Amino acid sequence: GAMGGSASLIPRDLLGEYQELTFLSKQEILLAYKRFSELLPKEERENACSARVPKSQILTLPELRANPFQHRICHVFSTSENRDDSMSFEDFLDMLSVFSDSATSDIKSHYAFRIFDFDDDGTLDRKDLEQLVNCLTGQGEESRLSSAEMEQLIQNILEESDIDKDGTINLSEFQHVVSRSPDFASSFKIVL
Repeated sequence: GAMGGSASLIPRDLLGEYQELTFLSKQEILLAYKRFSELLPKEERENACSARVPKSQILTLPELRANPFQHRICHVFSTSENRDDSMSFEDFLDMLSVFSDSATSDIKSHYAFRIFDFDDDGTLDRKDLEQLVNCLTGQGEESRLSSAEMEQLIQNILEESDIDKDGTINLSEFQHVVSRSPDFASSFKIVL
């Protein structure tokens, strides 16, 4: 890079590829690159395109710090071989792409489903729904639901969503519910 150590930018051919593969504009990709490389130690910034950022660093982003599903988000978007939920720049871009305003609500609901599927078994069962509610209500003593309230709420969710009545919500049932809640897509976003 030039003297003065300005972060080396994304090679032009990659930039074009990232624009085609994501819902992000060129500006957004460059900003994402800047934010990503700032999460790396100084000596790794030159090679930000091939570096991985540990989950603990990803979680320092203010946009994720405030998100009750921060751990699940890292887990779902990480392609890490050793399952440490670290992120490559491409993982990071994928995450921002899905959470961007331009992503379709189909894509958003597909990823929301994966994020809410805490045990990664492809369906939302009672346990997943319980964790989902706990994430949303917060873990504080005063905000936690009693087990009766939790039971009632999960009943309601299943009555609304579980179309084939098998006691779990599958992806298409989830997408059906989401399609009826107009504010879903706008709430499911991260803007850097």
